[in-house]
Amino acid sequence: MAMLDPDTVASETSYEAALLAAGCALAAVDREGFALVRPPGHHALPGRAMGFCLIDNVAVAARYAQIEREIGRVAIVDWDVHHGNGTQEIFWDDGSVFFASIHQWPFYPGSGGPGDGNETTVNVPLPGGSGDQEYLRAFDEVVAPAMRAFEPGLVLVSAGFDAHVDDPLAGMRVTADGFRELARRSAALAPRVAAVLEGGYDPSTLPELVGAALEGFQE
Repeated sequence: MAMLDPDTVASETSYEAALLAAGCALAAVDREGFALVRPPGHHALPGRAMGFCLIDNVAVAARYAQIEREIGRVAIVDWDVHHGNGTQEIFWDDGSVFFASIHQWPFYPGSGGPGDGNETTVNVPLPGGSGDQEYLRAFDEVVAPAMRAFEPGLVLVSAGFDAHVDDPLAGMRVTADGFRELARRSAALAPRVAAVLEGGYDPSTLPELVGAALEGFQE
């Protein structure tokens, strides 16, 4: 076993698990489904692992959609409590992929703060203690207008549930109803939608939250 960074452990089976997770994300694109995977991906940088993440699953899925499914413009919505710094870095100079993140700030990994963005990168940093009302307002007032202007053929969601009120690793107050609404709003932004699991560290609540998001995606 090796420590790739202070938060990221790798064992002899980690590489295989990461490949399977990325492959599941591709299947989610094909089926417009939800890839329930571990390890997560949105912190993985182009050249190294970071923050529990070995391969950026949603980034791989976005490029797959473009190359194999000929979807020219892909949008990624990231509502994990942590900023998706790896996804942002991968697509920073790529005008064909739009990235939007709503996250707690200041917080790990320290990116995605006020003013961090460009024409196809939108960050909405929220203070600790924010809940459904703040998240949905950020989505409706900032994320949705920018994504509609981009006109994606596919929306991919980095669906983290660690902004939940009971999650032990953060300080937000989103509920199951909030995640259901975030999913419903995300699905309305493009003709196709798929999702990949990111964070979520309370095993007792994660099944309910994933179920709520699935309901929202299907409405």
